[in-house]
Amino acid sequence: MTAATLPNQVKQARDALLTLLRENDPQAAKWVEDIRRARPRKPSVVVVGETNRGKSSLVNALLATPGLSPVDADVATATYLVFEHAPEWTAQACYPGQLAPVGIPLTELVRWVSAAHELPEGQLPPRYVEVAGPVPILERVSIVDTPGVGGLNSMHGELAMEAAANATALVFVVDASAPFTAGELDFLRKVGDRVETVLFTLSKTDQFRGWREVLDADRRLLDEHAPRFADIVFHPVSPRMFELAARAPSEQAATMLREQSGVIALQAAMQEQLVGRSAMLGEANTMRALATALGEQHAKLKAEQRALSSGEAEAEVLRGRRDQLAVERRSSTRGWQLKLRGEIQRARVDLGHESSRQMRDAQSWFRQQIEAAKRDQLHELPQQVDAALQMISQRVSGTMAHRLNRVTDIALSDLFSTEELDVIRAQFLRAGGPQVVLRPPDKRPPTPEDKLLVFMGVSGGVGAGKIAALPLAGVALLNPVVLPATIVIGLGAGWWMARTRKHAADKQHMKQWLVESIADARSTLDQLVAEQLIEAEQQLSLALDDALARRIETIEAELKEVDKAIKMDTQERARKLAELNRRVREVGDGRDRAESFLSRIRTLRDQH
Repeated sequence: MTAATLPNQVKQARDALLTLLRENDPQAAKWVEDIRRARPRKPSVVVVGETNRGKSSLVNALLATPGLSPVDADVATATYLVFEHAPEWTAQACYPGQLAPVGIPLTELVRWVSAAHELPEGQLPPRYVEVAGPVPILERVSIVDTPGVGGLNSMHGELAMEAAANATALVFVVDASAPFTAGELDFLRKVGDRVETVLFTLSKTDQFRGWREVLDADRRLLDEHAPRFADIVFHPVSPRMFELAARAPSEQAATMLREQSGVIALQAAMQEQLVGRSAMLGEANTMRALATALGEQHAKLKAEQRALSSGEAEAEVLRGRRDQLAVERRSSTRGWQLKLRGEIQRARVDLGHESSRQMRDAQSWFRQQIEAAKRDQLHELPQQVDAALQMISQRVSGTMAHRLNRVTDIALSDLFSTEELDVIRAQFLRAGGPQVVLRPPDKRPPTPEDKLLVFMGVSGGVGAGKIAALPLAGVALLNPVVLPATIVIGLGAGWWMARTRKHAADKQHMKQWLVESIADARSTLDQLVAEQLIEAEQQLSLALDDALARRIETIEAELKEVDKAIKMDTQERARKLAELNRRVREVGDGRDRAESFLSRIRTLRDQH
């Protein structure tokens, strides 16, 4: 199946399966249609590259708004810039999970996002700055300009890699003046297996006549060091030429400059690859919902089939199962609850070991950087520490979400059969799912003596929340889950903001600051993980108890159907059984068809 034919085949299958589901359960069909109408979030484009490669200039050209993102070589961005669509221009500094956003005049944007400028008096460093405006391309995609301090060999590079791995697409900006650096190639090697869509741009082509030779050299380096990208399309661009179009003497000259700049072609490529992919993710969400709803119908029809075929024997089995589950609910030594608690404690120990290891690695790495740093380089290290701690927090967040899903999977698999899980999963999903809701930790206000301000935001979701507008909605649904609903927990991106731009440029002082900062961050992270796991255990216990109650109710309904079947005469039972056999086959085939299309979408996605 090719990329061109898949969307049409998915659409035809979706319509046919919705019709089938509507005939069996109109309410379930309405639920699927509601999911289909709830379009996935816009795809996101994260722009990354070494410092001074022209990332911000390219972003300004893509937005057709010169000067919006600071572009001075000496004014590298220290904060993420997230660009969204809005009827009018607005900007706000964002503090996820802690403080209300702070409005920013566009003319003061550089003071909030530049490492070379001081923040306005009394303001705290934001985690990211959101800028929204009436730019057509932003109606279809979000664009993120990543921090440029430190380059791809630093902890900022590690953070960029984390962001890139969760983005819909990555725009990798390289310079037309020279081939790939070792840092760029290393970044591409690491990110190659984690990012589905990468668009390469060769920037500043108007300034270097030999850019085609550089492009050939880049291709040879990719072939040797990052073969996945060996045949990738490069987009030569000149943001400066695009900007000059605004001052062209005629519209004809302006159009020619814009086309020659390569920015228009890059915009078209972004929309072609990303908007289409976003639509397919929406179809994947619908297919996953169809597979779930049809799986529930298949389980219910099989139960009716057994009722008509087995009669009193089936009733006896159901009564035994009902009594067994009732005992599980009432028992003071509920085995499933003890197992759940044990698995969560194991997860807590594993998470503690992992976060400690990453903190130790970060501290060791930064000690080496301090030893090698010149006096004028020390002022950049606090920002890199901030980037490293953000990255560690994101990783711990993702690991915790994964472990809790596994814990729930183990507990449910012990309690219910695969067929029972088909029904329970659909029931929970239609009810909105047993979400784990976590309260944020207490805020710690800044003091003059406290140079390290710890922001620990909590958000439900995957990854780092909106720091880089990185939607994973839809991607997770491509993977089949055994759970009645996915339990999602985020640490938010635990923000450690180090306000030490005016610290004494002394290595010993910096080492002491590093040790204290990482110890404080580690303590806070451990405490937050412990608190969240306690709340997760409580809420998962309630969710599993609810699952038992729902299954008992379903068995009671099945028993009533068995009683009706026992009272039927032979001819009526045979007629109903023949009809049920037909519906079981149709619904089972429909569920398998939905799963098959999900598998094909995954395969096609992985090829890109």
